[in-house]
Amino acid sequence: MDASEHNESEVNQIDNDDVIQEEDETPEKEEGEDLTEDAEALKAELAKIVVHPPSYEVSPMEEFDQAEFSPSYKDNLPKENLVLQYAENFRRQMVQLYRDRKPLFLNPVNECGVEKFVCTTIRPTLLEFKELYNWDGAAEFVADYLNIEPLKPEYELPKRLISPATVLKRQKGNCFEYSTLLCSMLIGAGYDAYVISGYATKETCLADESRDICPLLKKKEEVKEEAKKKEMKKYTVKPPRDLRSKFELKQDAKREAEKQAEKEKQRKEEEERIAELEKPPPDPYFGLRIHAWVLVLSGKREVPENFFIEPFTGLSHPMDSPNYLGMESVWNNVNYWVNMQDCSEGVKGLSFDLGDPTVWEYMFPNNDKPLLKIPDAEDDLNDMDDEEKTATSGRTRENTRMSMDNEEHEVEKYLDMPPSWVDALKLSHRDFQMRCPHGKKTKVYKRAKLEKFAHYLMKDGLISRLSVYEDRELTDLMKVHEYYAHRSDKLNQRLTNHRTGQVCENFDPGRPRCLKEHQFKSSAPGPENERVMMFYNEARVDGLQKREETQTEMTEEYSNRDDFLYYKYVEFGKRAKKFGPQETSSANKGRPINKMIQKFNRNRNKPANEDIAELIFHVAEDKIHLSYHTEDVRIAASAREFLKPPNWDEKGAVLTFNPEMHQTFQVDPTLPMNKQVELYEMLMELLKAEEKCRNEVRDSQNEVRNILDDRTKEEAASELDISVYDTERNEKAKKHRRELERQQLEEKMRKQEMDIDYLAPFLAKIGNPEKLSKQQAFSLKEECLADLKQRLIDKANLIQARFEKESQELEKKQAWYQQNQVSMGKEDEEEYLTYCKEAIFRIHILDLRLTRHKEQAPHKYMQLEQKLRNDERLSEFF
Repeated sequence: MDASEHNESEVNQIDNDDVIQEEDETPEKEEGEDLTEDAEALKAELAKIVVHPPSYEVSPMEEFDQAEFSPSYKDNLPKENLVLQYAENFRRQMVQLYRDRKPLFLNPVNECGVEKFVCTTIRPTLLEFKELYNWDGAAEFVADYLNIEPLKPEYELPKRLISPATVLKRQKGNCFEYSTLLCSMLIGAGYDAYVISGYATKETCLADESRDICPLLKKKEEVKEEAKKKEMKKYTVKPPRDLRSKFELKQDAKREAEKQAEKEKQRKEEEERIAELEKPPPDPYFGLRIHAWVLVLSGKREVPENFFIEPFTGLSHPMDSPNYLGMESVWNNVNYWVNMQDCSEGVKGLSFDLGDPTVWEYMFPNNDKPLLKIPDAEDDLNDMDDEEKTATSGRTRENTRMSMDNEEHEVEKYLDMPPSWVDALKLSHRDFQMRCPHGKKTKVYKRAKLEKFAHYLMKDGLISRLSVYEDRELTDLMKVHEYYAHRSDKLNQRLTNHRTGQVCENFDPGRPRCLKEHQFKSSAPGPENERVMMFYNEARVDGLQKREETQTEMTEEYSNRDDFLYYKYVEFGKRAKKFGPQETSSANKGRPINKMIQKFNRNRNKPANEDIAELIFHVAEDKIHLSYHTEDVRIAASAREFLKPPNWDEKGAVLTFNPEMHQTFQVDPTLPMNKQVELYEMLMELLKAEEKCRNEVRDSQNEVRNILDDRTKEEAASELDISVYDTERNEKAKKHRRELERQQLEEKMRKQEMDIDYLAPFLAKIGNPEKLSKQQAFSLKEECLADLKQRLIDKANLIQARFEKESQELEKKQAWYQQNQVSMGKEDEEEYLTYCKEAIFRIHILDLRLTRHKEQAPHKYMQLEQKLRNDERLSEFF
């Protein structure tokens, strides 16, 4: 129903049927009557007033080639014509009963100019892509894949409704075509979906989201709000008693509450002021703009509650959404319903029980929705006497039998919905990956801009970029979210804050060093600067989870290690300044270390006073401090401190130990004290642990440098991973396929060469007769065998001649060596020996070839003789 009856005057101004025509009351001019001077002056003055009637340009409707469509697009089946007549009768009854209602959207024309019922335009289809199985994926795909065509004029129903198959091909459509395509996909996926024809706001009809918050930003805000509350343990140490004045605390709390209330008031006033400034200008067609969207009812596919889907944006809206101002009708591929409820408050409070005939008028009697239950006559029998009950029950049974007979006859007269005339919806894998027309699409939100790109369209793998601005004019850039896919370096997201210069990169699993997240400043991307690195600790051998680095410190966190280490802290000192040329290797040596701290979890296999909790290496002070875990029955922990020997860093030196180099605090005085030998061995182990820790720190610094070098190379190359099954983009697969094709072609040519006709030259000598005589056949056979025999003998003679030539040259060389052996130098002898080895090798090969030729020659002769006997041209004579 119309949502703005108070705008009826605007409707009267727009509709041509309601324009008031004035009657011409000017008296007719009599023949021969002359105008006076005043009348002539008045006529000249009125002639100066010129009125130009307004012109409304209507863009011509796009024409289609009817040869491209199937016969169902050009003609109607008898059942379809019957449905159109039924719909026309329904429309006439609605117009007669409700003259103030707007016309219903029932039977627009299709691409070929043929009237089609809107229910038959829906083609339920389940496409083969798993992303389109859920409603959110299908809605997002339709919103991204198509371009919007606004209704012209915006207050009239469209004259044409293009089929979903054609909409997919041309990648554009109006709100009704958007909704029909989306509803077809949702019904095919098992949802209880419907198309709604109604009225919406200007921003909704034009897909203007410049006053809405970007959905990507909304999700992040919701995640931040869902923070876990800190759980209080049952057995905790009670805090000390609060000795402050309760009155003063109440007064302080009261003043703080007043301040907070004042701040909240100012914040609300500021929000109201900004909302008033951002409020859209008044729309002259408010409540008159026609729009179509999708309704999904609960029940199927485990949908818990009803909701709307806006096809232009792909977002869901609640049932009381202020974006929708009213609705006229609802339909799916089975039936058509007309809304009989008041929409003066928009869609708020409307009932969507389509089986209730008091609020929804359905077109076809075979309504698939359950109707309201009417009380049975048996409920009234309780208040009757026995005789009345018997008579009444008899009449009831008789009436029931008659009604059942009538229903059986009426069921046969019911008109069910004909099948859809639309071709099957098809979507290629390439078109699905493109997602957007030409692979790109830009959406403008409130202080944000979202750019979407098709997969593999950008060289760096960029698929989405969200730019957040400070102002509504989108000039003051704050931060940029970039999303990637198919990258070889596993980069999936990058967040750049242009205010602070902070950059955060996220990676998928699979990198060589298991990097998960990298935070750094764009002004200082090199090593030995502020950065935070997160790792996939399950995939690392050392269990490293986090590494945080500054110019003077480095902290590492571990998990699930066999040595129970979970924390490491390193404090660096300043490099010593040296005068003169700087050494190139000084940067690779790393910064000097002042202090190293290691913390360990509790190892239950050791006593607490022997299980180290914290190990501190004071490198600059030559001290080592140990702290042990606290026993369950104690409130303090044992500790030790060692002083390093003076020559501890000398290689091969003998280290001395005395009691002054060790201090200890033992919680349990009853335990025996350690001997000097044990303390000396403990000191040696600690010195080894310090050296190991120092090497691990250097390895960490080198790993940071390697990661940064890899990132620099990866950003310069920006290589993308392509599946081996993607034959269109995978160049390696293309080369492999071409190589296989080339090999197949060479094999085919080789077989053709092998299948050369061996009788061709002999047949040419006798003129290539069509049919051979017996004498000619015997002659051909003898000539062919004699030719093969001669060629085999010639080949053997050739091999023998080469063999004899090589043997004679070797004999000559040996004779020359015997004559000049005394006067030959060392180089000449080496040259002679080399020649002899090569000559003997050639002679041996020729001997093997001759022997092999002699063995194979008879077999080749017999094979040719057998081929000649089996040849079609000679087989009848042998």
